[in-house]
Amino acid sequence: MLKTRLVLLLFTGTFLLLISATFLPAETLKQYTVSGKVTDQSNGEALPGATVFIRELKTGGVTDLYGNYSLTLHEGSYTLVFSYIGYMTREIRVELTANRSLMVELSPHQQELKEVEITSERNDRNVVKPEMSTFRMDIKTIRKIPALMGEVDVIKAIQLLPGVQSVGEGSSGFSVRGGSPDQNLILLDEATVYNASHLMGFFSVFNNDAIRDVKLYKGDIPASYGGRLSSVLDIRMNEGNSKKFEVNGGIGIIASRLTVEGPVWKNRSSFIVSGRRTYADLFLPLSSNKALQNNRLYFYDFNAKINYRINDNNQIFLSGYFGRDVFSNAFARMNWGNETATFRWNHLFTNKIFSNFSFLYANYRYFLGTPSGNNTSFEWYSGLRDLGVKGDLSFYLNPSNTIRFGLSSTYHMFYPGKATGTGDQTVITQVEVPDNYGIESGLYGSNEQKLGDHFTIKYGLRFSLFQNIGPGTVFHYNDQYVATDSSNYKAGIIYNISYGIEPRLGILWDFNARHSVKASYARTNQYLQLAQNSTIGTPLDIWFAASPNVKPQLADQVALGYFRNFRRNTIETSVEVYYKWMQHVIDFKDFANLILNNKLEGEIRSGKAWSYGIEFLV
Repeated sequence: MLKTRLVLLLFTGTFLLLISATFLPAETLKQYTVSGKVTDQSNGEALPGATVFIRELKTGGVTDLYGNYSLTLHEGSYTLVFSYIGYMTREIRVELTANRSLMVELSPHQQELKEVEITSERNDRNVVKPEMSTFRMDIKTIRKIPALMGEVDVIKAIQLLPGVQSVGEGSSGFSVRGGSPDQNLILLDEATVYNASHLMGFFSVFNNDAIRDVKLYKGDIPASYGGRLSSVLDIRMNEGNSKKFEVNGGIGIIASRLTVEGPVWKNRSSFIVSGRRTYADLFLPLSSNKALQNNRLYFYDFNAKINYRINDNNQIFLSGYFGRDVFSNAFARMNWGNETATFRWNHLFTNKIFSNFSFLYANYRYFLGTPSGNNTSFEWYSGLRDLGVKGDLSFYLNPSNTIRFGLSSTYHMFYPGKATGTGDQTVITQVEVPDNYGIESGLYGSNEQKLGDHFTIKYGLRFSLFQNIGPGTVFHYNDQYVATDSSNYKAGIIYNISYGIEPRLGILWDFNARHSVKASYARTNQYLQLAQNSTIGTPLDIWFAASPNVKPQLADQVALGYFRNFRRNTIETSVEVYYKWMQHVIDFKDFANLILNNKLEGEIRSGKAWSYGIEFLV
């Protein structure tokens, strides 16, 4: 009890210090706030990460994930410069004598306008932004990468980055800075995707026609994210064209796709629907080989999203993804897939405080079986389901301080496996591993603070908590990992609690707009892990949670980097060194039995691990 109180006291004190440290003495001059949203003029999509530069002050900020910005300035006249990669820069003169709301639309840069002379601010975000070990790609960039069999793939694109390796030839699983595939948190519109593979890893589940942008955090993970040791891959779906209807599609060697988007209510509500399916199975009945004629092998994806702007202060979004792989022949049947759904509400409390509230659903399930009619036929089902809620608030105190805080909670439902014999003559009895449940929660606060003209510090703290909830059975093991007895817990009983305090720190020292030095430190805890017999991974891998027998995995990572731009910021270069050390890392004994084993925890061996390296990027 004393330890818990000290933890809560430490977190509360640090959080209050984080907030109070940013408040400055009252100024004698009046201050006003200019705020709004930056969008794409052609389709109304929000532009996250757009630069808002104040020419007179030589400072500014960037829009958040939803395109919002807020700047608090002294009364006066200012020139605001709005810019975004691939778009024409726009300058707006503002007479700031009162609080103002300014909605800005940027036009995509047209290559055919060769006579236009570009005089915008230089693209130096990679140098002056206090962010490292991070890489962002919009879908326009991803589409320029050579495609496998005509299909552009998000996962294959990030595998080209330094520090990211494929875990196997043709696999969509990836390792970041020496971590395992299950140490990567993959989010689609904030909902977790537990298996991002199609066709046993040759393709990912992300249809590029439905994706807006991709951001990978390899080390400098913001305090708003948690639950994985190595990386966060944050993928955002398109919101749909709010200006006009569009239909796009493509026919590839492997798959064809079709996307429809347009306004429901022009400039107020829009939608997008996108589907993709392989069709090799449609030609199998034409094969001269009778053994192939009845085979089935295909996958499909379906993405949908709709949004509605209630007024200037409120906007709601509803998005979903549904995908599945199907395989069957005369000997076996298999299918697996993901389902996600996100309901999101953006609300502006004031022109300085933006909020986002999300309700999340994720479901990963798979099936394996054999045709009925013989004495060994069976059906096996397994999966994992999440229900979550999260709230994030951004407080733009002034151009030098951006405070963020929020909380999240996810209810995990684990279905390790159930196998049942089929047919009247089967000799297979029913085998079932009991379901188990847990709640994963997080509370965080952070601040990005500019100190002078060349120094910026970003600091935060996250408190994470995992609770095992009944009904459940906990086996007790001796030193030889043999179960000696067990304890049973009724529904609703919390029988184990794990928690962690996760500090985050980032430092930027920019000599000028061309080169800078950055450093970061992050601690992360992981409460969910994957039981797999190979590093490549298969759809039949099993997710399981921390428990009285399995301690949460813990990682600390430090990094130092030098960033330099050349030729008027047309060439970006960086070099980073990092060191990461991990505790309670999960491994399994040789020849471990991971399938339908209710004593899986007895197969686990845990220990320490570390990785270090140097990364170059041009």
